[in-house]
Amino acid sequence: MEVRRLDPRELVRDSGLVARRLMPWPLVNAPFDGSWCVVQPGAESSTHAHREHEVWVAVSGEAEIVTREGRTPFAAGDIVHFRPYEEHQLVNDGEADFQFFAAWWDVEMAERFSARDEDAR
Repeated sequence: MEVRRLDPRELVRDSGLVARRLMPWPLVNAPFDGSWCVVQPGAESSTHAHREHEVWVAVSGEAEIVTREGRTPFAAGDIVHFRPYEEHQLVNDGEADFQFFAAWWDVEMAERFSARDEDAR
């Protein structure tokens, strides 16, 4: 077992939030990449879309997800999935940090995972 501890000094500014890339992790063969993300009070992520599927797991605080359909509350314990090329943004109008884990994947990542898994057998 290996535990990776979150060190706030390792967070870097990225697209309107601060984040630390956690995946890929050399020890773990996973079919996805991921980051620990923090949206500070009054901040928002850049509006973006990409070819990967993406899941956010809200860990602490409250924010709002903005999509073409409008704004949706998003709070600790919630999870959301974005389809490929679905435009999305996260806005924190609150007074506390909003923290979440983001994971994303696509077909090529899954294929590379499968190849690594086969090689490890």
